[in-house]
Amino acid sequence: MGPVQVLVVGFDHPAFSGEIIAEFTRLREAGIVRLVDLLLVARDEDGAVETLPVPPGTEAGLGHVTAALLGQPDGETGVTAALLGRPDGETGVTVPDDAAWSLADAVPPGSVAAVALIEHLWAGPLTTAIQKAGGVPLEETWLAPADLAALETLVSQRHPG
Repeated sequence: MGPVQVLVVGFDHPAFSGEIIAEFTRLREAGIVRLVDLLLVARDEDGAVETLPVPPGTEAGLGHVTAALLGQPDGETGVTAALLGRPDGETGVTVPDDAAWSLADAVPPGSVAAVALIEHLWAGPLTTAIQKAGGVPLEETWLAPADLAALETLVSQRHPG
């Protein structure tokens, strides 16, 4: 399995109607990505976190794997602790403090977030090639949407037309 990305997407006013799951299905059928798990959480203005039910039409049992990685397989206590940077460790999975804190920073009070574990199927052969060449990942990040316009400008200047 892998590589697997943890993607946290925030929603101020969630309107889940199936489009996101439908797109994951399309991407899976195309061999691009696979949705390994999905956990929905809400964080109130005081910072308390609760898990939310998955939208209708999604696979039963979604969220348990992500909750386990965050600190507790069942119940919201471990999820709350992990979001606040205090995983309880009862799952046998070690979550680095910096990973837990970055997740807490990603979910602002008064919002809802989807925490998705996404396996990048397309990247498996690339990962294998990098490993065979002796390479190891040192860092990865996604450019912020605001930076994409600047990137487009720079690329177009380098490769006009």
